[in-house]
Amino acid sequence: MRRRKIKGSDEKLLCYTDYVITAAQDHKGKWREIFGNKNPIHLEIGIGRGSFVKRFAEKKPEINYLGIETKEEVMLYGVQESAEAKLSNIKFIWQNAMELTDFFETGEIERIYLNFSDPWPKKRHAKRRLTHPDFLEKYAKVLPNNGEIHFKTDHEELFEFSLNVFSESGWTLKNISLDLYRNLPEDNIPTDYESKFVEQGLKIYRFEAIVPGGDGF
Repeated sequence: MRRRKIKGSDEKLLCYTDYVITAAQDHKGKWREIFGNKNPIHLEIGIGRGSFVKRFAEKKPEINYLGIETKEEVMLYGVQESAEAKLSNIKFIWQNAMELTDFFETGEIERIYLNFSDPWPKKRHAKRRLTHPDFLEKYAKVLPNNGEIHFKTDHEELFEFSLNVFSESGWTLKNISLDLYRNLPEDNIPTDYESKFVEQGLKIYRFEAIVPGGDGF
């Protein structure tokens, strides 16, 4: 289904100067100054409408949250809701995650969330998957030794591909779930897609990965 373009969404986004960042490279190494504290920073890549990262920011004010998205017409929802809630621990980066290492110094991000990323099922598109080895190299460069990636998907093939890539790249895997809602963690926060998929009876796959060389604790 084609995504509906919201007229003037780019102009509207730029009005939220306290929340929207368009030149993240200018803040490399200075993100704690942006938030005005030394709290840990967690990052979601590909936030869609931003419900997941916004709910986390509400639930855990002791954590700073960043969300990266290129599609302004969907990101606008999360920005508007965060502004209405007057959240001070969340920012939105309107740029491409391919440039991740230009945005952050090593260890500046403590956790990365990859939720229901595009599976890019055709083999010729494998490099576009957010769990391709090229992306894992970028993640390892911005995470500390005990940094983690939390991954969720409804796509079984992407799940298997991702498990294999993380394992082969030296990441430590834990909390692997082949059906998350069979034994749902109390602290689970669903994305909009996740709620829809669960209503349709689809399985949700999940795992956590610790950066190579880290202990995860």
